Amino acid sequence: MVEMTRFVGQSPYSSPGREAERLAALPDDLASLCAAARNVIGHYRAELPDLPAERRGEIDSRWLEVILVLDHQRHPGALLEPRPRTGRVAGCCRDHTLFVVGALRQRGVPARSRVGFAHYFSPTWSADHVIVERFDGGRWRRADPELGERSDLDRHDLPTGPDAPFETAAEAWLGWRAGARDLANYGVEAGSAELSGPGFVRTYVVFEVAHRYGDEMLLWDGWAGTDDPSDAEVDELARLLVRADAGDALAEQDLWDRYHQDSRLRPQGEVTTYSPYGLAPRRTDLSTVPDLPVVDRSR
Repeated sequence: MVEMTRFVGQSPYSSPGREAERLAALPDDLASLCAAARNVIGHYRAELPDLPAERRGEIDSRWLEVILVLDHQRHPGALLEPRPRTGRVAGCCRDHTLFVVGALRQRGVPARSRVGFAHYFSPTWSADHVIVERFDGGRWRRADPELGERSDLDRHDLPTGPDAPFETAAEAWLGWRAGARDLANYGVEAGSAELSGPGFVRTYVVFEVAHRYGDEMLLWDGWAGTDDPSDAEVDELARLLVRADAGDALAEQDLWDRYHQDSRLRPQGEVTTYSPYGLAPRRTDLSTVPDLPVVDRSR
């Protein structure tokens, strides 16, 4: 059995920090945690497409503590008290997932984020996506915190395997390498060579490894390991990911060792943060959480 302690401890990004008490006050059931994530965080494209320029930096909040402090400034009440759509913290699937992963880890549940592609938003497009995976009842179960009620999908226990509604980046890559996938319709948006296709999926395999082991990078970050990795390197990572998902403890250990021994593969120190809004790239120091305002916790 793989060491579950690897997936219980908070990462620097999933830790609620000074907001731990508010997060702990939520009900323990997964449905409530997912509902709270949707209540606190609004998707910057789907729900907040007209976000004012002065608020666009919210999508780079990165640390769960920062997200929760931003919310607390606007809404001193409990995390499940309804927020107006425009008052939610701008983020994306990565942030909804980070919220739930942090809450699960806080409760002693092994949890991690998974990077891949959702086939359930469009019949013709496989959208880049991040979901929750938690160890429950002897197996890993997948859940999508962004989904509300859907009669055709168990959003709290997504099926896995061939033709699953969520496909990991590793599965998509290996399928393409085997000639069984056309990755032209995989990515953020059609018509963009940088944001779709095989090259995009190749980079997402590196993101998948990072997220698995607690480096939950923004989807628009870049570091040495994402700088045009070779097909052979990504083949190896993808095979280890798929084998580890199938329960191969040796593959899990090999992947863990490879990730922690390869200085290029793991984001450390600074990363380059690009902007979905087309702003100039900037360097981000991963070791320093930004100074946060003091909020009134007596209310």
